[in-house]
Amino acid sequence: MDTITHGIAGALIGKAVFGGDDLVAFRPMTRGRVVTWAAMLGAIFPDSDIFRDMFSHDPMLIMTWHRSVTHSLVCMPLFAVVLAALTRGITRALKWEAPSFAMLTLIYAVGILSHIVLDLATTFGTMIWSPLEWSRPAWDLLFIVDFTFSALLLGPQLLAWVYRKPENLKNRASIVWSLAALATVGVTAIAQNVGAPISAATTVTIIAVLSIFFLLPASRGMGLRVRYATWNRVGLAVACAYVGLTFFAHRAALEQVRKFASEFQLQVESLGALPLPPSLWHWDGLINTPRGVYEVRFDLSDALFGKSATRAAGGSELLALEHRYYPDAAPNSYIEAARRLPEVQKVFWFARFPVTRFHKEGKEAVVEISDMRFAQLGKDRARAFTFAVRMDEAGSVISQGWVRE
Repeated sequence: MDTITHGIAGALIGKAVFGGDDLVAFRPMTRGRVVTWAAMLGAIFPDSDIFRDMFSHDPMLIMTWHRSVTHSLVCMPLFAVVLAALTRGITRALKWEAPSFAMLTLIYAVGILSHIVLDLATTFGTMIWSPLEWSRPAWDLLFIVDFTFSALLLGPQLLAWVYRKPENLKNRASIVWSLAALATVGVTAIAQNVGAPISAATTVTIIAVLSIFFLLPASRGMGLRVRYATWNRVGLAVACAYVGLTFFAHRAALEQVRKFASEFQLQVESLGALPLPPSLWHWDGLINTPRGVYEVRFDLSDALFGKSATRAAGGSELLALEHRYYPDAAPNSYIEAARRLPEVQKVFWFARFPVTRFHKEGKEAVVEISDMRFAQLGKDRARAFTFAVRMDEAGSVISQGWVRE
């Protein structure tokens, strides 16, 4: 999950669960604002591991370090205590009202936990048991940048701010609605650019829904009747419900992948269903076979409207819209030599759906390993997240590293 969404989630938890207040205000720092800041900082703290990557020249840290110790359930209590102690020291020095040390520790722990859980819900994998164990479990429920989920987390906080007081209510509502509508158009453009199109009808519908929540209650003052905490609590409940829906959608998607493998009589070594933007209806199925990886894409909403369905073995419906096959290169001495390299072994440890390719460029032999989990969007999906090894004719390594193009 992206760091911004983690921060938004932490702020919502602080307001909904611990009685937090707006992050920014003209009045002096209050206990409620300290609570929200603590929850937000706790929720983004695990991504502080990127600083090591920024100052290191090790290209493998993205796999061996990111989402490890700072994302660990084992280390979470220690981080929460340290962050709480730092916060108590700062608030005392600045003479700010703040929760007790025990309460701050709990707030930071919940914030860090929210980050760990949301990262687990993506496909990248999170080393939650490090340093005791270095496995990377992943639930495959949410795309790493899920604009729908981010909106569900942010929207209630904006509504709570808009309807907090009657003064300048209509101006606040109009400004926030305008910004939200512009953001919707911007997200639509981004989605079109990366190959996850959002229809014009969907964009108009979203803007209409924003109008219902921001403009209609403001015109009649109805939103003022809802308490600040209630907006945030309802928002947290809706966000949790959305994650719950992704669980059931993932189960349905996984069943479709199994049906596809059965229909085509594939020799399955492992398989998975990965979320695709822009909604929880879109999924990308990946199947490891001894000679390569199959990819199958489908839209679960087709089951509701009876579109694009074919009959699989046993008479069940198969919703696959398209499928591709990414074969492994035939074994040779260059590939075998590449697989013995420590860096390549790390790539295979990390990759859940690896595909190996081989070609020659003049007198150089090039071995490439791609993890198809990250080849979901864009025109050249097969080139995403690819590690390349270049060798001379004798099999000596000339260079190795991630393909940047």
